[in-house]
Amino acid sequence: MNSKSDLRVCVIGLGSMGFGVAATLLRDGFDVTGFDVSADAMARFSALGGKTADSPGAAAKDADVAICLVVNAAQTETVLYGAEGAAAALASGGTILSCATMSPGAARDFAIRAEALGLNYVDAPVSGGATRAASGELTIMASGAPAGIAHARPVLDCIASKVYELGEKPGTGAAFKIVNQLLAGVHIAAACEAITFAKAMDLDIARVYEVITASAGNSWMFENRVPHILDGDYAPRSAVDIFTKDLGIVADIGREMKFPTPIASMALQMFVMTAAAGMGRDDDASVARMIAGIAGLQLPGMED
Repeated sequence: MNSKSDLRVCVIGLGSMGFGVAATLLRDGFDVTGFDVSADAMARFSALGGKTADSPGAAAKDADVAICLVVNAAQTETVLYGAEGAAAALASGGTILSCATMSPGAARDFAIRAEALGLNYVDAPVSGGATRAASGELTIMASGAPAGIAHARPVLDCIASKVYELGEKPGTGAAFKIVNQLLAGVHIAAACEAITFAKAMDLDIARVYEVITASAGNSWMFENRVPHILDGDYAPRSAVDIFTKDLGIVADIGREMKFPTPIASMALQMFVMTAAAGMGRDDDASVARMIAGIAGLQLPGMED
């Protein structure tokens, strides 16, 4: 049985989610090395007492578990299998926890390549945001060989409050995450439309928030994102560009399967419009600002 005392872990990607995961592992006594392209993120992790390295491969050298928390499949391929990638540097029999949102096909391809190197690959997308990452309360949708999940179990139990084991086939976890992202993106777009509609009717939107969160129309995303709008605070907890990517994956899968996704497709266009208006790197609640701009309204933080 593995324990935190004898597992060496690397975290590749110290963004809002990855930093929280790395900090949680460090706090719980794991031997953790982090890597990120941002020198500031590396310095922050060093300040906590974590070790850092100058490449994914250096971070993963002789590590038992590599947690890959980058943005998409392209970045995952680069940090795992590119020049100075992590996969070739991991300890024999090591385990990759691949956490980026991607298509099931990409996850299956990465698993085949990991297995050819004698590594375990766990398709392990996450949900919960930066706050839950920092508190070790993520939800993980894991699929892959039982040996890989068992090997990484102490790590999984540290960073997540819920680990769903969804079968041995890599790509299943990715598919579950895409269903989640379809709903999340639609709910954010709907929340932004609803609160801006309320503003157009000259309602007190703070009062609207109070009433709706106690009513049947509430959603987790309405409750979580509308406070950003009320505060006029669009610092990115989760950026608009994340949903142009994730809902784009939904659209690609639907087209390939000849399965209609009309509501998700409309939400995708709302995120694309917001990104086109220059807000792609801002908080995804910026969809409300995009709608307000079209309608000639002023939300908090938009005043001249």
